[in-house]
Amino acid sequence: MNFLRGVMGGPSAGPQPSGADTIQKLCDRVASSTLLDDRRDAVRALKSLSKKYRLEVGIQAMEHLIHVLQTDRSDSEIIGYALDTLYNVISNDLEEEEQDDSEEENSAKQVDDLGSQFTEIFIKQQENVTLLLTLVEEFDFHVRWPGVKLLTSLLKQQGPQVQQIILVSPMGVSRLMDLLADSREVIRNDGVLLLQQLTKSNAAIQKIVAFENAFERLLDIITEEGNSDGGIVVEDCLLLLQNLLKNNNSNQNFFKEGSYIQRMKPWFEVGDDNCGWSAQKVTNLHLMLQLVRVLVSPTNPPGATSSCQKAMFHCGLLQQLCTILMATGVPADILTETINTVSEVIRGCQTNQDYFASVNAPSNPPRPAIVVLLMSMVNERQPFVLRCAVLYCFQCFLYKNQKGQGEIVSTLLPSTIDATGNSVSAGQLLCGGLFSTDSLSNWCAAVALAHALQENGTLKEQLLRVQLATSIGNPPVSLLQQCTNILSQGDKIDRRGSKVQTRVGLLMLLCTWLSNCSIAVTHFLHNPANVPFLTGQIAENLGEEEQLVQGLCALLLGISIYYNDNSLENYRKEKLKQLIEKRIGRENFIEKLGFISKHELYSRAAQKPQPSFSSPDHMMFDHEFTKLVKELEGVISKAIYKSSEEDKKEEEVKKTLEQHDNIVTHYKKVIREQDQELEELKQRISTLTSQNEQLQATVTQQVSQIQQHKDQYNLLKVQLGKDTQHHNSHGDTLQMNGIQTEEVSKLKEELEEWKNKHELLQGQLKEKDSVIEKLNSSQLEMGATEQSLQTSRFGGLEHSNELQKELEMLRSQLQLQAAEISKLQMENQKLQVMNTSADPMLGDSGAPAATSSELEARLEQEIKELKSQVKALSEEKESLKQQLDSSTSTVAILQDKNSRLEREVAESKKEQDDLLVLLADQDQKISAQKMKLKDFGVAVEDEDDTESGDQGDEDEDGDEEEQDENAAVCYQEN
Repeated sequence: MNFLRGVMGGPSAGPQPSGADTIQKLCDRVASSTLLDDRRDAVRALKSLSKKYRLEVGIQAMEHLIHVLQTDRSDSEIIGYALDTLYNVISNDLEEEEQDDSEEENSAKQVDDLGSQFTEIFIKQQENVTLLLTLVEEFDFHVRWPGVKLLTSLLKQQGPQVQQIILVSPMGVSRLMDLLADSREVIRNDGVLLLQQLTKSNAAIQKIVAFENAFERLLDIITEEGNSDGGIVVEDCLLLLQNLLKNNNSNQNFFKEGSYIQRMKPWFEVGDDNCGWSAQKVTNLHLMLQLVRVLVSPTNPPGATSSCQKAMFHCGLLQQLCTILMATGVPADILTETINTVSEVIRGCQTNQDYFASVNAPSNPPRPAIVVLLMSMVNERQPFVLRCAVLYCFQCFLYKNQKGQGEIVSTLLPSTIDATGNSVSAGQLLCGGLFSTDSLSNWCAAVALAHALQENGTLKEQLLRVQLATSIGNPPVSLLQQCTNILSQGDKIDRRGSKVQTRVGLLMLLCTWLSNCSIAVTHFLHNPANVPFLTGQIAENLGEEEQLVQGLCALLLGISIYYNDNSLENYRKEKLKQLIEKRIGRENFIEKLGFISKHELYSRAAQKPQPSFSSPDHMMFDHEFTKLVKELEGVISKAIYKSSEEDKKEEEVKKTLEQHDNIVTHYKKVIREQDQELEELKQRISTLTSQNEQLQATVTQQVSQIQQHKDQYNLLKVQLGKDTQHHNSHGDTLQMNGIQTEEVSKLKEELEEWKNKHELLQGQLKEKDSVIEKLNSSQLEMGATEQSLQTSRFGGLEHSNELQKELEMLRSQLQLQAAEISKLQMENQKLQVMNTSADPMLGDSGAPAATSSELEARLEQEIKELKSQVKALSEEKESLKQQLDSSTSTVAILQDKNSRLEREVAESKKEQDDLLVLLADQDQKISAQKMKLKDFGVAVEDEDDTESGDQGDEDEDGDEEEQDENAAVCYQEN
């Protein structure tokens, strides 16, 4: 420790040692000390000196530091100091931060070389990188974080070499992926930076990282950090996602199939208040838009791009982008990138293009989004990059979209132009830009209109109908004529910007319009001023800027020759070639034609579809036009050198080839039709074969069913013959396909139950009858009533009414008896009165008194007897009344059961009729199937004997069931 205090600047009497000497002593201390504390202090001192004496520490101490990493793994503190020291030596970031602006240019290269050299020394032994990967696995913060930073610095300095070492190291990439799951944000964020460097330009590592669930973890981090509102961590995650997806078709497909595109939609949810966007938010959203473009880039395989485009439409991502496109307050660079993103999302996808055509801007009145964008494109006050983005969007909207092309061209046709002028159409905006005084608007409108005609001969012919009113009082001129007029007067019109740019745009439009359209060529040549103008432009010796115009004029004249149908006598192919020979010269013409493909701007435009130019002056060529030039340059050169005889021969050959092609086409059509017919016949044969097999199986099944039906039918006849009423009770269980053996036994059981119930009811009726007979024996005077009651019991449905009548009769008899009783009581009272009046007169004699007492006793006796009779009659009346009520309820129950049985009998009869009809229909179908089988040549057994036997059985039934007999007759006829 005293040694270290001296080294670190403590008081010393002698001269101060130099930095190199101090570092040498510290290195010796690290190498020779046996105590861990001494080595730890020495390494800490080297760390403090490594920033100032980077070269010396790197040269003298690197080997000792690596040795510490290998031997002192148990002490996390010394490992951390060693890793920090190595990071300070290898990393260039610290040097760059400390340099002044004046020194930066001079020492930048020196710093880079120093870090690269130290990195090369460190990775020379691959075991060092493997050791570092092992240390990164440690959870200790003081070991893991310095290890991550050191590995990141190594990748920055010697990326490909370090990537290869990690790739061949067992589980090397998987170890680093664990950093994304670290709960300490510092390590997690630096882990993202490490993976950025690791995945640069290495498809193998990109695939491994992607399949280690990197997409899920990165999207989770972005969501946790607040999506576009997050900080620099979101930016780092988006950069890593771009590394994983860009130019990696496997990862793009994995990203799409993992439904990660759907998780991108919340990124673009922008509120109504778009004021005050932070710089970080703009950066994040810009990277998010670029990530969408990576998935739908035109350079990707068409199938992968198309599937991603469809996924973005179905999950609502395209709709969200269109919302940003039409929102207010969005920064200009974000709006420009959004337009470019929407362009590539809809490019070549009909569904997305149709949706984009239906988007309206939130204006009053609402206008289509495409119209609003075109207004920005032809507005010279808009930023240049924004106008280029709108042009790209329009091009992508029309790419392989004949429906959209037709809608744009239709806005120029006379029948669809809005005469009121209340709304501005896309066609009007394009014409306005085509003939404005701004050269950039001229060029953009010409290229946009050319894309509306791309590979669509019908629209090229329709566009010839467009008439323009140039000025009041002058007759209208065609659009084609107006383009040539402006082209010929280009130098005379005062324009803002490059005049060459306007002429180049118009020439590209005319070349696209006339290519592969003989009618348009005829219209162009019909104007006598066009050919002299083109030959004059080609023949002149102009400056370098005009050479591009000369080349395009040569291309237009060559198109007029190659697609000429010789309908105009003065401008036949031969005469035009003679004119070129006299006025220009063939070699000169071919040379001027070659100016196009040799131009630098042509090469830039041919690289990618998106128009990206550093300045408006460089905006000369369109990507699709470069394809047209490649296609036509060779054929036009050949057509110019051909003589008239060769042309005639070529025409004859063309005619012969056309005839041959027509014949071949005819035979191909015939063969195709025959192939189709053959396929149809094969399908019919296979279908008929399968139908035949099915029919045979069906016939076999139906034959067995018929036998079952016959057996069941005979069984039903037997049951119906025994008891018709109770046979109907099992009609509900009949099935259309016949009755099985189990169902027959079930019906028999139900029939036995009904018989038992019937016998029980009969027994109850007999008991009631016996009760009524007893009543008749006890009451002779009510015999007639009892007889009528008994008769009514056997009378069936009128029983209740007769009992009511008998009850009324009983009541009347009781009333008569009560009247007699009251009459006798009155007579008794009279006798008592007479007895009272006779007492004084008979008081002297004893005989009359005795007579009176006897009479009184007799009267009382009679009265008692009458009262007992009345009481007995009352009891009998109550008993009869109870019996009558019981009989009434019994009759009601019997009536209910009788009506239910009648309904069941009717339903059973109806179902029996239906069954017989079904049997007859089934026999008819079987006969038809037999006829079909006979037509197919299949032998079918005749069953007429069985049917005749059935007929005999049916005839034996006689007149018991008329419906059975009719059904049997129908069955015999079938």
